[in-house]
Amino acid sequence: MAAASSPAVVIGTAVFQPGPHRVDTKHVDQSQVPSVPKPVMVVTPTDAGTYPVAVFLHGCNLVNSWYESLLTHVASHGFIAVAPQLYGVALNLNDLKDIDATRLVAAWLADKDQGLAHVLADVLGLHGVKPDLSRLALAGHSRGGDTAFATALGLGVATALGLGGRANGTTPPPLSKSFSALIAVDPVAGLSKEMQVEPKVLTFKPRSLDPGMPVLVFGTGKGPKHIGGPPCAPAGVNHVEFYDECATTPRCHVVLKDYGHMDMLDDGVPYVINNCMCMRNLEGTKDAARRAIGGVVVAFLRATLEGDDRDLNTVLDNPGLAPAVLDPVEHDLAATDR
Repeated sequence: MAAASSPAVVIGTAVFQPGPHRVDTKHVDQSQVPSVPKPVMVVTPTDAGTYPVAVFLHGCNLVNSWYESLLTHVASHGFIAVAPQLYGVALNLNDLKDIDATRLVAAWLADKDQGLAHVLADVLGLHGVKPDLSRLALAGHSRGGDTAFATALGLGVATALGLGGRANGTTPPPLSKSFSALIAVDPVAGLSKEMQVEPKVLTFKPRSLDPGMPVLVFGTGKGPKHIGGPPCAPAGVNHVEFYDECATTPRCHVVLKDYGHMDMLDDGVPYVINNCMCMRNLEGTKDAARRAIGGVVVAFLRATLEGDDRDLNTVLDNPGLAPAVLDPVEHDLAATDR
């Protein structure tokens, strides 16, 4: 019996360890690539090959480089991560600039002359590394998770009130590339149900959101808890509601029980970000949190972008394989996936 179960355990635990690929990181802005709409951090395998791509959106008042360790884990398993530096200002409850920028970055990826393939070959010198933009995921943390949902749902079109489009009344560019998977890491839709970021994503009706693609929602157990001020992931507008409102399948909901809203960031973030904004885990390590999140993300991307659901099924059925406690773990998978 032990020998029969061993392959599944190996499959399930491998995603929580660094992958087989060497990884390089490069920050690119308009001084190097004039057509890039926002500065981006590209985290990529360096071994020759063609890899799926994930666009990752940072949280409010955060910096894309603070996710380098998390995205390095994902890239080491054979995925290219592109993390734009957005606006994401906490006191600004209008998300239209970030939605707009996300669409522009998605369009830039496929630019034949100065897009992602050009960056990989001519800026990083990785001529054997190719992006496969037919396998494209959209992900985000905190407010970036809300932005990812809004972008996937097609929100942000101009309205007469100016709340659903750009300030100048023009319509944001349509997505020229279709995303095939959506990931939200401890998403936050606003300060409360009454103070959602515009355009509002949450409807507070079960199964009311249809992004048209598989969805992974990751939460944190300490995100809704106070540390003196408002919680970083308030109840009612956090991961629980995002998952409850997802109408698509497959959909997965995984909660990092003993960790907080910022515990997946790099170790070297400023003290005030790490210690004074959100409740955090004082006993565990950020490495365990990053590997737990990164491993589930890798398993989900393999299932949705590569058609290999073995890791995802194993992790969902055996969450104790993760380096940090995952609880609760729930999912609604299509019948063909089990």
